[in-house]
Parts: sequence; C-alpha cells; structure tokens
Amino acid sequence: MSDKGRMKQARLAADSKEKCQQKSLKISKLLKVWLVVEGKSSVSVEIFLNMESPAQEQAQPLLRVSDQLRDQGTGKQPKTLAQKAARKTFKLTAYLANLLPTGTVLTFQVVSPVLTHQGKCPTSLNHTLTLALLALCAVSCFFLCFTDTVRDERGKVRHGIATFKGLWVLDGSVQLSSEAVAGYRIRLLDLLHGVMSMLVFASIALFDPNVVKCFYPSPSEEARQLLVAVPIGVGVACSLIFLACPTKRHGIGFPLSRH
Repeated sequence: MSDKGRMKQARLAADSKEKCQQKSLKISKLLKVWLVVEGKSSVSVEIFLNMESPAQEQAQPLLRVSDQLRDQGTGKQPKTLAQKAARKTFKLTAYLANLLPTGTVLTFQVVSPVLTHQGKCPTSLNHTLTLALLALCAVSCFFLCFTDTVRDERGKVRHGIATFKGLWVLDGSVQLSSEAVAGYRIRLLDLLHGVMSMLVFASIALFDPNVVKCFYPSPSEEARQLLVAVPIGVGVACSLIFLACPTKRHGIGFPLSRH
C-alpha cells in the first residue's frame, strides 16, 4: 500500500473516532437532560457526563459506577458532640438499670406496708416477718448480680447463674461449649457489685417510713436528718462505683447486646 493510501486510511480512522466521541457527547447531554427532568440522582448524571468512548468503556466496564455507588452507600457522617453525649448517657443509664436493685426495692415497697400494718407492727410476728422480708430482699439483690443471659448455638436466649467454674444454665437440656461457659465464671467484680447492690437496698429499705415506725417509732431530730441524707449519699456513691466499674453481665430480663 502506498503512502497516500496509508495517510488516507489514518485520516478516515481519526474522523471516525472523532465522530464517535461527538455522538457519545451528544448522548450524554441528552441523558443528562432526561435525568434532570426525571429527578434522578446526581451520581448518575456525573457518570453519564464522564462517559468515554465505547472502546474504553469495554476495557473498564462500569468500574467508576460501582466505586461511586459504594462510596455513597457506605459513607458515614461524623457524629456531633451532642449525639456522642446522648449515646454515652444512654449507655451509662443502661449500666445503672442493670445493677441497681430497682425491682427488689419496688417489691419491698409493695409488700412492707402489709407486713408492718402501715408501720404500726402491733405484734412480734410483724417484726419477724419484716426482718425476714428485709433479709430475703437483700439476698436477692446479691444473688441477681450473678445471673446472666446468653445465646446458644441456635441463637436462642438462655438464662444461667455464674459459678466459680463457669455458667450454670438453668435449662439443663442445653449444653454450651466449655470455652463459652468458662468465660462467665465469677470474678471479683461480681462480688463488688453484689455488695454495692445490697448497700443501696439497705439504705432505702432500712430508712423506709414503715420500717422506721416499726422498729424506731420516735426518732430524734438528728435521726430524721439521717433518714433523708443517708439513702441519697449511699445511692450516689454506689452509682459512681457502678459507672466506674461496669459489668458485662446482662442479668435476667435485660436485653442482650449484638456481641
């Protein structure tokens, strides 16, 4: 083939490529107008504006499309200080709800007026029953700090009691792996939480008006001031300890975390 023929063929190829690019540009502009009218996303508009020639698109098909969509779908906005503070507050509140003896205190306040006859305690039997209720509720506060909730291999929720060897599942028909059971054994932190929970209950129950009238019917002025100050002081101190040393146990009746 002569030089003139080669030059003519090269010119034709260049003209064909230029026409192809012009057609692609026209198509992209038409698609842009249609997308704006239809209200499509800006990501799609940007994709069509950056459209390349058909040969280049075949070499790298839709790589930029998938990257942009992935970045748009997985991008996380940074949290504000208010959102972080609210999340931390709710998390600490959940810790306190798990450790404070709210259910035991509520039970005591419901039953104690009946056993003390509104604080009168006319017989020794009333004193005995009230003391028994106090002891039972205190033991309950200590015991509940050693309960836990787990998920078995099938994802079902199981309740158990922590021991020095591991977790004793209440449903005896379920057998957990030895590694999973050993991770729930009793630790020193559990004993601390049990004692603190008993102190919180004692500070509320022993200074309950019905209990005070039953065992100490005529308190002095200093004793009255203690009746107000002691429960608040003990509650605040124990709550701070609970927040400083949170537990990983869920107890019975509290929701499980995702992990």
